[in-house]
Amino acid sequence: MSTVSKVSVATKRLLLGRPFRSDKLGHTLLPKRIALPVFASDAMSSVAYAPQEIFLVLSVAGITALAFTPWVAVAVAVVLAVVVASYRQNVHAYPSGGGDYEVATVNLGPNAGLTVGSALLVDYVLTVAVSVTSAAENIGSAVPFVNEHKVWFCVGAILILAAVNLRGIKESGAFLAIPTYAFIVGVLGMLVWGFTEIFVLGEEIRSETADFGIVAEQDNLTGLALVFLVARSFSSGCAALTGVEAISNGVPAFRKPKSRNAATTLLMLGAFSITLLLGIVMLAQEIGAKYVMDPSKDLVGAPEGYQQKAMIAQLAHAVFDSFPAGFFFVAVATALILLLAANTAFNGFPVLGSVLAQDRYLPRQLHTRGDRLAFSNGILFLAAAAIVFVVAFGAQVTALIQLYIVGVFVSFTLSQTGMVRHWTRLLRTETDPSARRRMMQSRVVNSVGLVMTATVLVVVLITKFTAGAWIAVLAMVSIFVLMKLIHHHYASVQRELDRAETDDEGVLPSRTHSIVLVSSLHMASKRAMRYARATRPDVLEAITVNVDDRDTRKLVSEWEASDITVPLKVIASPYREITRPVIDYVRRIRRESPRDVVTVFIPEYVVGHWWEQILHNQSALRLKGRLLFEPGVMVTSVPWQLTSSDRRKETKRYWAPGETRRALGESERTL
Repeated sequence: MSTVSKVSVATKRLLLGRPFRSDKLGHTLLPKRIALPVFASDAMSSVAYAPQEIFLVLSVAGITALAFTPWVAVAVAVVLAVVVASYRQNVHAYPSGGGDYEVATVNLGPNAGLTVGSALLVDYVLTVAVSVTSAAENIGSAVPFVNEHKVWFCVGAILILAAVNLRGIKESGAFLAIPTYAFIVGVLGMLVWGFTEIFVLGEEIRSETADFGIVAEQDNLTGLALVFLVARSFSSGCAALTGVEAISNGVPAFRKPKSRNAATTLLMLGAFSITLLLGIVMLAQEIGAKYVMDPSKDLVGAPEGYQQKAMIAQLAHAVFDSFPAGFFFVAVATALILLLAANTAFNGFPVLGSVLAQDRYLPRQLHTRGDRLAFSNGILFLAAAAIVFVVAFGAQVTALIQLYIVGVFVSFTLSQTGMVRHWTRLLRTETDPSARRRMMQSRVVNSVGLVMTATVLVVVLITKFTAGAWIAVLAMVSIFVLMKLIHHHYASVQRELDRAETDDEGVLPSRTHSIVLVSSLHMASKRAMRYARATRPDVLEAITVNVDDRDTRKLVSEWEASDITVPLKVIASPYREITRPVIDYVRRIRRESPRDVVTVFIPEYVVGHWWEQILHNQSALRLKGRLLFEPGVMVTSVPWQLTSSDRRKETKRYWAPGETRRALGESERTL
């Protein structure tokens, strides 16, 4: 084995670990305690910046507008509770892992399913981009080096997350459990401590921004303008709902009973998210915390050069004023969960991609499990797409956040519409009273979910479309069209292969006509001749192309002097071409005997170095590429191993992720 091969194999094993057997798939399934951080890290991390976004939008109208923050937070919490309740119905009704895509496809048709699929694919990519850029922004406020190299930090973070997930979802879940639970414990502890001091001990807690005023960019907002501002604040706060759908897409990753465990995890996610969201907003109101777009311009009374802290950091600093360790614990846990929130997408995107690939809307490679039984190709594709967004938008959260949320509420709305139709269809045939009662209750839950998510979708589109959401919509439309084209290709290939059974292609050939290409009388040519003879063709001949008269005369002389009984034909080539004369000769044989199958045997050298491949086999490769398009022609390569190839004979073969486990497509199974 070469040094390069050893290094590459060692690096791969260091990053991914030893490959898992297919029968070990059950050992990678997740218990609820690991599934919660795996699938809920995105939704949990949203709690860190959703309240901040509510305050940020309302601050445009000054301090008086902040009075709406509790009501906006309650509205977001109500929508979150309804969505969680609705998705609990989804995971019980559709536990296969298709999630919103399967619900929409089954109940609303393929186009609705593709709309959901394209929306979720875009949203998963944006989840990764927004999460890592938000983490970089938070960490950069404390570490200037990160702020100065934010793009490279984000790219590195995405690559690390991809490597962790390539090791398998169980290992990545264990990796995520500590920071996710640390964030929950830290923020809950901060809320309990803060409310205890305020309401039980009667102590006054003040945020560092409590005594600052706000310069209102839009004074005296009334009527529709005020409604629009509150609606925009609500749509920004709905970032807290991103990631909820990931559990319905990841049901196959749960331990049995899968549906019940997924539903329980959804309930836990909803309970934690709503508690933290409302707690943060209430505590921020009590201690007078503020958050604005530009503190140097929008905060009145702030000292010169004041650096505005994130909302969570402001609360932790005020509550743990006499206990610095508590502040640092919350700050570090928040930064980590923001950085790792992208992991929800790294689990949801590959599963959804696999389902879409299985339905032939995406390349089949996305249906492949890798060495560690994770969907490796989907993970790599997601990482690459997220890096493109991060680099294109300069790792700016403000720019990326405008593209966010649209996709997830498109999928929410279509999913709930599909679930309403699902229960309606079942009620037509169900006669058991208790079962009908349960179905009607479920339909009511999904109907409420439909109304709420559709309303939020309209609000999000109105308030965010011109600010950048149009880019996400354009990306969804592009992916939708691309998936339709991919499906059309696979379907046309299937129709062609099915039709071949009734065409004359299915009739056995009358004869086989074998041709051996010869350039000189050496061992490679002799082996090709012996192999061709062993196939017992009806006609066997050797041909050579005359590109040099002296070489051709020498070959003919050697051929006649040898004991080879196979006739050698010389094909003229006035312009010293090789490929065109051979193609013309093969076509002439096919015209003269249309039912004959022509088999062309091509000697090839097997080399041991990449640079040797450049020096050999080029004519053979070009000729094979052309002959493959000729009907009724088979091409057979006859290898001759050169001495340099000996160095690779003992090399242990390490297959690429999923290479040995790739499911055969229809076309592959017919070979």
